[in-house]
Amino acid sequence: MLPRSALALALIAFPVMQVPADAQVRRYSHCIAIADAAPGIEYLQQAAWTDPVAEGTARISYVGHSMFLIQSEGGVDIVTDFNGYLGPSDFLPDAVTMNRAHSSHWTDNLEGIAHVFRGWSDQFGIGIDHHTELGDVLIRNVTSDIRSFGTVEENGNSIFVFEMANLCIAHLGHLHQEPSDAQYAALGRVDVLMVPVDGIYTMAQDTMMRVVQRLQSSLVIPMHWFNPSRLEHFLAGMSGQFVVEYASGSEVTVSLSTLPPQPTILVLQPAPLMR
Repeated sequence: MLPRSALALALIAFPVMQVPADAQVRRYSHCIAIADAAPGIEYLQQAAWTDPVAEGTARISYVGHSMFLIQSEGGVDIVTDFNGYLGPSDFLPDAVTMNRAHSSHWTDNLEGIAHVFRGWSDQFGIGIDHHTELGDVLIRNVTSDIRSFGTVEENGNSIFVFEMANLCIAHLGHLHQEPSDAQYAALGRVDVLMVPVDGIYTMAQDTMMRVVQRLQSSLVIPMHWFNPSRLEHFLAGMSGQFVVEYASGSEVTVSLSTLPPQPTILVLQPAPLMR
């Protein structure tokens, strides 16, 4: 397991991203530059997804499967691994991210959504590069490999990172590959991590556990668990190093200053968006 401070060294040992031509206009990533999160007390769990987001916080609502609604204090609404159905609501987010491992993680039904971030490009083996500011949010990605038709396509999927309220929030998507040192370095500090724990369609649970252990995020939210037995098996394997807590609902509001002082796994209850 690497301590968070080792991520800073990884940036030196594994330079992974070429400096793009437009680097001078890109927003600085505090997640890559800073190796340690500020110590905190506890996470907040209060408001509903329809309420304004409090200053200095971000709100995360588990819609289901690997879809989360992430909301910033500036009013930016993002849905991860958007598959076209959020529930019996006419709500449309400002932006969606998608991965193409299965149809349950992407859709062509994108009418009314202004910003679409696909985790793949149109060229086989050539990753896509996202680094976009939307209001008070920076959305970027780190490409990962994907199993496809009996082979492996390099850079065919993406891990997405959302920087808001000085938080670094990462969604591992439909991860098929244990990240390399270079990919860990590109991710940088991860305060809040959304991780698939099915152990079948993504990666074996022991491999996914290694990923979570290395990232050492303050708050880990399981997703893509299909049934309680798979979830409980993952939680049992992590309980020696992480505090395990169960939320009564689908939403959590977090801030950098109130993250849990010990790495914590929080189980949110999936719920479609209702009006």
